[in-house]
Amino acid sequence: MRAKEYTTVKELTGPLMLVDKVSDVAYQELVEIELYNGERRRGRVLEVTSEAALVQLFERATELGVKGAQIKFLGKGIQLGVSEDILGRVFDGWGRPRDGAPPIIAEERLDIEGRPINPEARAYPVEFIQTGISAIDGLTTLSRGQKLPIFSGAGLPHIQVAAQIARQARVLGKEEEFGVVFAAMGITFEEANFFVSDFERSGAIEKTTLFLNLANDPVIERISTPRMALTCAEYLAFEKGMHILVILIDMTNYAEALRELSAARREVPARRGYPGYLYTDLASIYERAGRIKEEEGSITLIPILTMPDDDKTHPIPDLTGYITEGQIILQRNLHQKGIYPPINVLPSLSRLMDEGVGEDKTREDHRELSNQLYAAYAQGMEIRELALVMGEATLSEMDKKYLRFADEFEQEFVSQAENENREIEETLDIGWNLLKMIPTPELKRVRDEFIEKYGNREEPKE
Repeated sequence: MRAKEYTTVKELTGPLMLVDKVSDVAYQELVEIELYNGERRRGRVLEVTSEAALVQLFERATELGVKGAQIKFLGKGIQLGVSEDILGRVFDGWGRPRDGAPPIIAEERLDIEGRPINPEARAYPVEFIQTGISAIDGLTTLSRGQKLPIFSGAGLPHIQVAAQIARQARVLGKEEEFGVVFAAMGITFEEANFFVSDFERSGAIEKTTLFLNLANDPVIERISTPRMALTCAEYLAFEKGMHILVILIDMTNYAEALRELSAARREVPARRGYPGYLYTDLASIYERAGRIKEEEGSITLIPILTMPDDDKTHPIPDLTGYITEGQIILQRNLHQKGIYPPINVLPSLSRLMDEGVGEDKTREDHRELSNQLYAAYAQGMEIRELALVMGEATLSEMDKKYLRFADEFEQEFVSQAENENREIEETLDIGWNLLKMIPTPELKRVRDEFIEKYGNREEPKE
C-alpha cells in the first residue's frame, strides 16, 4: 500500500493525535510524524472514522506541536524483523537492540498482532516441563503448550522465581531445541540488569531473547512489548520447530498502561477504572500460546502479575484466571518466614496436570502422591489455625503429627535454594520421605503398592 501524507492535525491530547480529512487509512496502521524541526516520531492508528483517524503516539509528546507536522500513514502495521540470530539478544519494547549489538539481519518481518490459532488445530498439552522447583513440578505441574500464570504481590520474589524458571525449564526425555522468550514491562533499571546478568552468568542467554521495557520508557511501549515477545516466539516455535517458554512480567504494568490509554481516549471505565475490553485484550495475548497439531514447535506461557493489595479478586488476576489454565500463587506470610519460593500450594492449581504426569512422563506415583501431599498439608494448616485459637495442648497426637508435617513440608518440599535445580524424581522422593510422618492408615489417596514401592516406611513408634 502506498504511503499517504497529511498536515491536517486537528488536536493533540496526551499520547493521542487526531488527524482530520484522511481516507483509506486502516486500523493499527503504522504512522510516521515529521515535526517542523525535522525530528521524527512514530505512532499507530487507534481508531478510524469516515473523515478522521485517531493516532496513538509511541514516544513522549511533551515537545510535539501540531503546527507544521507532517503525518505519513505507511500502509502497514507494526512489525518485528526475525531470524534465528534473535536468540541471545536483548531488545527494548519496540524490538530495537538494547545490548549494544547491531540490529539482526531479518529473514522476514512479521506483524506483531500475530495470527490466531484455529481452535480445531490446537493440540492438547500433555508433555511435562521440568522447572526444577518442587512446588511447581510436584503439585502444580506445567505442561508443554500450557498457559500457567504466577500471581504475586509487591515485594515478593517473583523476579527471582521467573529467572529461575527461565534458567532451568526443560522438556524431559526430549532432545528438541528449547528456547526462552522473556518480556519485562515497567521494570526498574536494576531489575533489568539482574535479568541480563543472571542469564549471562548461567549461560542461559544463548537460548534466550529478552524484550525489556523499563519504568522510565514510554508507557505506550508496554502495550507492544508482550506482542513483540510472542511474535518472536511464534517464529521460533512454528517456523523453526523449537519449544519456546514465554515469560511475561509484569502484566499488571501492562494493564495499567492500557487503563492510561483508555482514560486518554475518554472511554467509559469498567471495574476499578480499567477498560471494558480488558478481558478481550488479555485474551488476545494469552491465547497466542499453545501447540498446533502436526507442528513440532510449541509455545508455553507463564504470565506473572502483582496483585494490588494482594487481592485475588482484582480485575487483572481475576480475568487472567478465566483465560488461563490454573495459577501459581506466591504468599506473603511464607516469604516472611524466609521460605523461597513462597508458593502457597493450596490455592495454586494446574488444570492440565492429570494429562502431563504419570508413567512414561514423570513417574507412575506422581498424581496420587501429589493428592496425598496436598491433603496432608491442608489438614496440617487447619490444625495450625486451631492451635492458634485453642493452644497446642488441646491437640491430639495425630493432630500434632499433621502439624509437624505442615511445618516440615514448607521447609523441605516448598523451600529450596534459588539456584537449586531438582529433578522430578528427587521432588517425588522428598514427598514420600515427608509422608513417613503420617501413619499408613491415614494415607488414603495413594495405593498400597505405591506405599510399598516408594514409601520405604518405618512406622513411627507410639
